[in-house]
Amino acid sequence: MSFRASFITLYPEAFPGPLGVSILDRAREDGLWSLDLVELRDFGLGKHRQVDEKPAGGGAGLVLRPDVAAAAIDSLPKDNRPIIYPSPRGVPFSQEIAQNWTSGEGIVFFCGRFEGLDERVIEARNMIEVSLGDYVLAGGEVAAMAMLEATLRLMPGVAGNHASVEDESFSGGLLEYPQYTLPRLWEGRETPSVLTSGDHKRVDEWRNQQSKALTKARRPDLWAAFPHGPELRASETDDEHD
Repeated sequence: MSFRASFITLYPEAFPGPLGVSILDRAREDGLWSLDLVELRDFGLGKHRQVDEKPAGGGAGLVLRPDVAAAAIDSLPKDNRPIIYPSPRGVPFSQEIAQNWTSGEGIVFFCGRFEGLDERVIEARNMIEVSLGDYVLAGGEVAAMAMLEATLRLMPGVAGNHASVEDESFSGGLLEYPQYTLPRLWEGRETPSVLTSGDHKRVDEWRNQQSKALTKARRPDLWAAFPHGPELRASETDDEHD
């Protein structure tokens, strides 16, 4: 059974977007995952298919109605897929969450708009709020696509070389080491000699040191949580171009 991704959205024309190119598109053609769209407006009320109302208690903007949202959700087959609501107040999205999602049947994404979604439907349909970051977007479509892309590329058979997925930022709790390729000398900048030494042990050690140094400098939150992280010595990064 392929991994099934469903999007409930006011703007189905936004899809497939980046999900329709490169390895993700090939994986869909190969049947590894499927995408289906539910247009929220189809469940709107009255002549104009209204999906929103003014917020209770007053305030700016509009709020998506719970009855409309529930009707859209309930139109999908009953299965064990989580219903994800991209929201700035949700749990921060992470590589670990993406990895956990790969083991399931798929995901339902409810892409919000306006000032948000009535709290009652979030509770009644056991929706899980997940945040892409500490900022606010115009809607949930971009966030949902980003989360799904991060998830799909971790699935076996999607990435051409699965080792490249395992050896990257966040997979081991650290940021990824710097990458280099040809030419060996570019605008006066050389590729670190250790990478062309042919000594795989030294290459692995250098990459590990670089990952630690980058994580310590750029993401102290990750560094603090990394096992034995504080043991990194400044001298470990001194020979970048040894």
